[in-house]
Amino acid sequence: MKLRLALVSLAALLAGCGPSTEAKRWASDVTGGDPERGRTAIQHYGCIACHTVDGIRQSEALVGPPLTRFASRSYIAGNLQNNAANLTHFIQHPREVHNDSAMPETGVTDSDARDIASYLYSFQ
Repeated sequence: MKLRLALVSLAALLAGCGPSTEAKRWASDVTGGDPERGRTAIQHYGCIACHTVDGIRQSEALVGPPLTRFASRSYIAGNLQNNAANLTHFIQHPREVHNDSAMPETGVTDSDARDIASYLYSFQ
């Protein structure tokens, strides 16, 4: 009985470690990106220097808002409807959305923006 309880507890703990396969598939379908490549792109472009990001242990920065449970949010940057097109646009050109945004333009490519959006959307 104790072993069964321990296994159930371990399974529940591991299930909370990252997005489900279904969530990743949905995020990929919605954005046209790849969540795994998005995780790499988030690190490559330095997003974790300013943001806390789900699933990336090294990201505990509080300069910008935390990018946690992103698929559950209603708005991006306070005024854009949260959808894939708006998110990829904001990732690439934050100052076109808010000209006073502290978020820099980092030269994110179209493909990388879709991948980053896919990664963020995989966390609900």
